[in-house]
Amino acid sequence: MNKAITDGLVFMPPAFQLGLDVWSSGDGTPGAPSWNGSPDAVLVPADQDFGGCLELVKSSATIKLRHTGDTPILPGCYLRVRARVKAMSGNLPAARIAGWAGGAGNVNVAGVVETGASVQLTAYGKVETVEAIVGTGSRTGVDMSWGTAAIFGHFGLDLTGPNGGVVRIDDIEIEDVTAVFLRNMLDVVDVRDYGAVGDGIANDAAAFEAADAAAAATGRTLLVSAGTYFLDGDVTFEAPARFEGRVTMPVNRRLAMTRSFDLNSYAAAFGDEELGFRKAFQALLNFADHESLDLCGRRIEVTAPIDMQAAVNNKTTFATRRVIRNGQFNVIDGPAWAPTVATSQATYSSTNERVLSGVVNIANVAVGSLVTGTGVGREVYVTSVNVGAGTAALSQPLYGAAGTQAYTFTRFKYVLDFAGFSSLSKMTLDDVELQCNGSASGIMLAPSGSVFQIRDCHITKPRDRGITSIGDGCQGMMIDRCQFASNESPLRSQDRLSIGFNANANDLKIRDNRAMHFRHFAVLGGAGNLISGNHWFQGDDQAAGVRLPGLVLSGTDVKTTLTGNYIDNSYIEWTNEYESDPSFANQYSFSGLTVTGNSFTASDVAPWFRWFVIKPYGAGHFVQGLNLSGNVFKALNGAVDRVEAVDTTFAPLDNSRMRNISIGANSFTAVTQLCANPVRIRHDQASVATVWTVDGAAYLPFGGWARNVEAVVAHGMITGPVGERRSDMPYVGVEQGAAKDRVTLNWLGGSKGSVLVTLRMDNPN
Repeated sequence: MNKAITDGLVFMPPAFQLGLDVWSSGDGTPGAPSWNGSPDAVLVPADQDFGGCLELVKSSATIKLRHTGDTPILPGCYLRVRARVKAMSGNLPAARIAGWAGGAGNVNVAGVVETGASVQLTAYGKVETVEAIVGTGSRTGVDMSWGTAAIFGHFGLDLTGPNGGVVRIDDIEIEDVTAVFLRNMLDVVDVRDYGAVGDGIANDAAAFEAADAAAAATGRTLLVSAGTYFLDGDVTFEAPARFEGRVTMPVNRRLAMTRSFDLNSYAAAFGDEELGFRKAFQALLNFADHESLDLCGRRIEVTAPIDMQAAVNNKTTFATRRVIRNGQFNVIDGPAWAPTVATSQATYSSTNERVLSGVVNIANVAVGSLVTGTGVGREVYVTSVNVGAGTAALSQPLYGAAGTQAYTFTRFKYVLDFAGFSSLSKMTLDDVELQCNGSASGIMLAPSGSVFQIRDCHITKPRDRGITSIGDGCQGMMIDRCQFASNESPLRSQDRLSIGFNANANDLKIRDNRAMHFRHFAVLGGAGNLISGNHWFQGDDQAAGVRLPGLVLSGTDVKTTLTGNYIDNSYIEWTNEYESDPSFANQYSFSGLTVTGNSFTASDVAPWFRWFVIKPYGAGHFVQGLNLSGNVFKALNGAVDRVEAVDTTFAPLDNSRMRNISIGANSFTAVTQLCANPVRIRHDQASVATVWTVDGAAYLPFGGWARNVEAVVAHGMITGPVGERRSDMPYVGVEQGAAKDRVTLNWLGGSKGSVLVTLRMDNPN
C-alpha cells in the first residue's frame, strides 16, 4: 500500500531551493517564526554531496527546522522522514528527526513522542543519514507512535548539542513505508495501526473501535495482533475478528463480536475457554444481534461454578429468547465444588407457610440451599434471604415442622448457576453436555421465570442434582430428548441420593428422556404436566432389592398426564407433602392424574414391591380423579403381589369418599393379584342361599371398599332348591363385611347358579 500512489496524497515537502518561507524555526504552526531572511540560514545552490541544500548555524540549544505544510497522518499508514546532514565547521552537534503532532482544531496532541533517535555528527564533511518512522500504531520499528488523535504533522529535524557549528542539510524526504508493516494478507485491519498499545495497561478500547470501523467499512477482517489489550469500555465489532493477542476487560465491560459470535472467537479473544464463555454469555444477553451462542462443539474445562448472572453483571431479569448450543462443559474436581452446609435454628408457622423466621445466623444461609429437617418434604429450597428480618423464603410449604427446630441448609454447586437472576425466561440449552464427573451438580434455575428449555442435552454424573428449581423459574419448563446419567450406579437403590430434576411450578413438558440410577428421576410439585416417552430405570444387583420412586408427584390436584413411558425398577409416588396442613379440609384431594400406555417393569424385587403408590401426609384424603389404564406391568425373576398400594406411614385414604377412578385394560405378567375399577367378578353359588356374598377385596385397588354395583348378569340359569328356574332380580347390599370390601346379592328365595358382578370401589362421579 502506498497512499501517494493509491490516493494521490502528497507527503514530500518542497525542496529548500524553492524558498524558506515554508520552513519554520519553530513548530511549523501558523505564526511560528520562519527561516526565510534569517542570518543563520543560507541556501547553498551546489554542494558536492547534496546538490542544492540548506546551511544552518547552530546558535541555540535546540535548532528546529519544520515544514509548515500539513503532512496527513492516516490510521494504518506509516511514514518515514529522512534527512542527510554533514558538519562543515565549528562544534559538532547531533541531529534527529522531529515533528509536531496536530489534532482536530489544530491543537497539539499531548503525550506522544515527537522526536526520533539522535545521531551524533563525528567528523567534518561526513554525511550522516537521520531518519524516523511515524504512524498511528505502536509497532516495533515505529519511532513516533501518535495514535488516532493525530491527523497531521509538521516534520523536519532538530540540531542539538554544543553551539557554534555549521551544518548542511539535504532536502527532507517523507515517504509512505506502510508496506514494510503490512502482512502477507491485505484483507486485515490491525488494531495496532489505530493506536492500540497492547501492554495490558493502556486502555485500547477507542483504538479497537476505530480499527473495527475501518475494517467494517472496507469489508476486511479485524486483526488483534500479538499483545495483551486492556479494554476499559464496551466494545462492539461489526467486522469479523481474528486474534493473535488477547484482551482483558473489567467484569462490567462487554465485548460484542457481531460477525464472530461463537465460543471459538471469545476463547481466542480472552485466551481462556471458561472466561470466553462468560463474556460471550454476557454479550448474548446485552445485544440483539444474535439469539444463540454456538459453543462450536468445544469442551470447556470448568474449575468452579459459573455464576451466570455475575457473568452478565448488569441484569437481574431477562425474558427474551436466548440459546446456548453445541458444546460440552467438563468439570475439573477441586474444592470449589464442595457443597456449603449451614445448620441454624428457625421457626415455622403454617400461617406464613413459605417462610422460615428467626433464622439464627441467617447470613450463613445461601440462596438456593436445600432445606432438611423434621417435617420437611423432599426438594424444598431457599428462594431468597432477608438478613435484616432474619427470614428465609421457601420454595414449598413444610408438612410437619410447626414450631422451632434446627434445620440444615445445603447449597450444592452447579456448573451453570442461574440463581443470581431474580427472573429468567425463554432460556434454552440445546445439544449441550454437562460432564459433572461426580464433583458438581448440573443446572440451577432462577427463582422465577418461564419456559426454560433443555433439549438434546446430557447431564452426566452429577454429584447431587441434575437440574434444580428453587422457585417458580421452572414454569412451563421443557426437557426434551435428554440423557441423565447418575454417578451412583454402583450403589444399592436405597443408598442413592442424587435426583435428576425437580420442579415447583406448572405446565412442564418432559418428553423422550432417559435417566439412569438416580434416587428419584423427578420430584414435581406443580400441576398441568405432560410426561411422555421417557425411560427411567433405578435397579441394582441386589436380590429382592428395595426400589424407590422414580417419579414423585408432590401435590394432590395434579392435572398431569403420563403416557408412553418406560418405568423400570421404580415406581410412581403420589403425595401431598407440600402442604403446611396436610390433613384434608376444604382443598382438592388426590385428583387429575392420567397414567396410560406406559410400560412398567421390575426385576429381582420383593413381592411387596408396588409400581403405583399413594402416600397421604395427613388424614381424610381420598382419590377423586384417576385414570390408570392401558399400561403393561411385568415382573422378572420373581412375582409381585399387586401393582398399587397406599403408604399409610402418615395416614390412610378415606375409602368412603373415593370417586371417579378408572383402572382397567392393563396387562399383567408375573403379578399375583390383578386390580381393576370397575371390576367384573364371576361368582359361583353352588349351594342354595337367599344371600350370596361376593368378595371383591382382592381386585379392588388401594384396599378400597365395594361401594357400588354397576351390573349383575346371570351366567346361565339361576335355579331354586329343586332346579326350578328363578327369574327374580336380586337387590344388592354394598360395603359388606368387616373390611367393607364385599357385596351381597339378596334373592327372593333360596337360589344357586353363577353371576357376573361389576363392582366399583368409588362413586363414578
